[in-house]
Formats: sequence, C-alpha cells, structure tokens
Amino acid sequence: MDIPKEETEPESCNESDGGNKGNENHLVPAYMGALMRRQFLQEMVKNLPPPLQNRITALKNIQLDHLKVEAEFFEEVYKLEKHYQQKYQPFFEKRREIITGEVDPPKQDPKWNVENDDMEPTPNSDFSKVLKEFKDIPEDTKGIPNFWLTIFRNTEILSEMVQEHDEPVLRKLTDITIKYNEEPGYTLEFHFDKNEYFSDPVLTKQYFLKSSVDADYPFSFEGTEIFKCKGCNINWEKKMNLTVKTIRKKQRHKERGAFRTIVKQVPNDSFFNFFNPPEVPDDKEEIDEDTQGILATDFEIGHVLRARIIPKAVLYYTGDIIDDEDDDDDEFNGEEEDEEDESGDENETGKNAGSKNKNSVKDCQTQ
Repeated sequence: MDIPKEETEPESCNESDGGNKGNENHLVPAYMGALMRRQFLQEMVKNLPPPLQNRITALKNIQLDHLKVEAEFFEEVYKLEKHYQQKYQPFFEKRREIITGEVDPPKQDPKWNVENDDMEPTPNSDFSKVLKEFKDIPEDTKGIPNFWLTIFRNTEILSEMVQEHDEPVLRKLTDITIKYNEEPGYTLEFHFDKNEYFSDPVLTKQYFLKSSVDADYPFSFEGTEIFKCKGCNINWEKKMNLTVKTIRKKQRHKERGAFRTIVKQVPNDSFFNFFNPPEVPDDKEEIDEDTQGILATDFEIGHVLRARIIPKAVLYYTGDIIDDEDDDDDEFNGEEEDEEDESGDENETGKNAGSKNKNSVKDCQTQ
C-alpha cells in the first residue's frame, strides 16, 4: 500500500531548524528569538562591504536627526494634552456629582444608537451570587455606590493589586482626578470620604515624563515615557495600616529553654503600597531586577489610569470596554480538528503523517 508523500505548506518551517527556512543559506530572522535576531543582524551589517556599511551609517544618522524632531513633536503633544485636560474637567465634575449623589440627573434617553450595542447577555447561573450585591442596592440609594471599587474589580491590572482587606476603604473612594504638572508629568489624585483607616482626604501619585532621545541608547526612542514616580505619605490611624501586618513568633532561649513571644511588623500585600513605590536611582544600572519589574508594572498602571480608565470610567464600569478584547478567542480554544485531505485518500497513516508536519507560523515563531 502506497503512503502519500508528506507535504509542507509554503509558510511552514522545520521543527528543528532554529530559524532556518528552506536551507542553511536562507535564514529568516523574523523566526529567531529577539536576542539572536539582534546579534544576527548586527553581524550581517558588519559583513557588508565597507561602502555599504558607510551608507548604513549615513541612514542611521538621518534616523537620529528624525528622532530628535519626533521628540519635539511629543513635547508639543504633552502641551496639547495639558490644554485639553482643562476642557475635559467640567465633564469629570458632572460625573463626580452623579457618582457621589450630589446631583440626581432627570430621566434621560440614550444619545447613542442602542441597536448597535452588543448582543443580549446569556443568563449564567454562576453570576447569581455576585450579582446579588447589586440587586440588593435600595432604589433610594444616592449616587452610584462602590463605583471606583467596581471598576478596579473589572480591570485585570488593578484587581491584582486589590486585596480583600483593601475593599472597605476603597468603598470610600469618591473620585480619581488628573493634574498636569508644569514640568512634563502628571499627578493622580485619589479622593476619599472620611474613613476609619487614614485621615488624608486625598492620596497622590506623581509621574514624571520625558520625551528626549537617550544619548546612550538613541534608537530605542519610541515617544514620551514615564521614567520616575513619587508617592505620598499616608497618615494611617492607629492599628489600621493595611500595608503592614503584625506577626507573633515564639522564640526559645538556648540555655534556659524558656519561651518568649516576639512581635514584629512585616510588609503586607495591599493596594496602598501603590503610594510607596521604589525610588529610582540616577544610575539605571543600579536598579535590581525585582525593582525593575515593580517599576515597570507601576508605570503601566499610571499610564492606564491616566489614558484610559479615568477618561472613560463609566465604560469600564459597564463592560463597554474590557481589558483585552482578545479574551473572546478563549471561547475557541477547545479541541481542533484536522481538515480532511482534499485528495479524498482516507488512509489514516498518510493523513496523520501529513498533519504532524504542517507547522503554523505561530509555531515557528516560538521555536
């Protein structure tokens, strides 16, 4: 019995070629890892004839001049954002008044085409316990209770920061506002009702921006970036500090055998650690890997709050905007079925052999 020849689609690659496509003389850098790709391309340029290397140098000099002008563009963008923030402010004030119950708006019809809204939600019994919290809100309640806490729960990057013991005080969060600084940067202001945890009515987090081209790594410039942040001191009430916890350990005396209890405070996971970020030294090389990770997440949170969540808070509350639209792909992550061979050959050996050798571009990229 003849077994059909195994065919490989044009866009597929060999499993063990490490970035080869076709033969050893034809490398596809796009299929390499980032570090290997960079090393390969740098070696590629070094192997060019000297006249070509000089032309590459001329092109990179042109690119550097372009980046310096692009940096000026982002400086102007910052000024524009700062100007428009003043125009946005009246809308944010109206939003705050409705959320806190200072103003109860009259009955209104939607100004948007509701027919274009998403499909009707499918009832899900798993939601019932969670939704009970919202169903039980009395009709005469003022404002929108737990508005910002609900948004924190709805947003992956923020929900990971919020611990259960943070929620009572976050229920007192009434508003988050943005103030643009004179120097490039902005301050996030978290406004709280009076609560039993701390005496501060407002907690602040300041972010510092830069749009300049780095002299040491000029070609890494991609626009305005956060390079530093500064928190604030929280005046915690006695025994209410959520960022520390008290532990008690029994310690035995080596000679007498007597025991004593040691009481000490240790750091505790809390959203409010957000207001005490690591300091950024002037020399970036002094930052250890763990601190780099903390700061990278912190900078991302600062950006997401300023650029997305604060301007469009109600849409995060209602689910019109969610973290990742690609989450819908999870619905299709079940079993995959091989398509039938169009030749009509029902030989199982042939079909299976062929299917195992048809790697997708995604498979190639991860090798």
